[in-house]
Amino acid sequence: MARKRLVELGDLVAKEGLIAHGRGEAFDYLLGEATCPPALEAIKAAAQTIREAKAPVISVNGNVVALAAEEIADLSKMSDAKVEINLFHRTSERVSGLFEIMKGVGIEALGEEVDDTIPGLSSERAKCCSEGIGSADVVIVPLEDGDRCQALVDMGKTVITIDLNPLSRTSQTAHITIVDELTRCLPLLIDAVRGGVDVDGFNNKENLKEVLGFISDRIKN
Repeated sequence: MARKRLVELGDLVAKEGLIAHGRGEAFDYLLGEATCPPALEAIKAAAQTIREAKAPVISVNGNVVALAAEEIADLSKMSDAKVEINLFHRTSERVSGLFEIMKGVGIEALGEEVDDTIPGLSSERAKCCSEGIGSADVVIVPLEDGDRCQALVDMGKTVITIDLNPLSRTSQTAHITIVDELTRCLPLLIDAVRGGVDVDGFNNKENLKEVLGFISDRIKN
């Protein structure tokens, strides 16, 4: 179903995004296509961080909009987080098309007119909005690339990501990594934000080790 959504949107999703989705599916099989216990702890930590943020921003690319526009809208409304579209393969057609999708689910996204830059990046993903990512204290970056994740951390942002690969640069760089499938994870994250759950002493490196242990145990069994 998720792959069908990506294909249906055609040129609004980059070919590289389709390849990345395929890699993610492989890791989801290793997880048993279910949200593992360490991911549930990461969701609690992410929800607490989002609730405590002063200026949270959800940064979305073509895959995220294609797969989960409605869920992103729900998370934005629940957390008062702004939504900013940020693309590696940026064209006017893709930007306008993705903005229309987000508008259709009730979100006036940022990112169409960019006036700020993420230091340390040379790609189109360096472009951002001063009232969005530029001034955010917490940035939620589902399906992120490692270079920009590192750049956001270097800017002093607290970075939350959703990534099925616990060994990716993004997963290893972010402050909180939820190792889960995007459309399965977001409703749980929304509920956790709504429910006001807390977690003590979350350690991302240790949580990722627990995910790898979970995968290892599944393979052995």
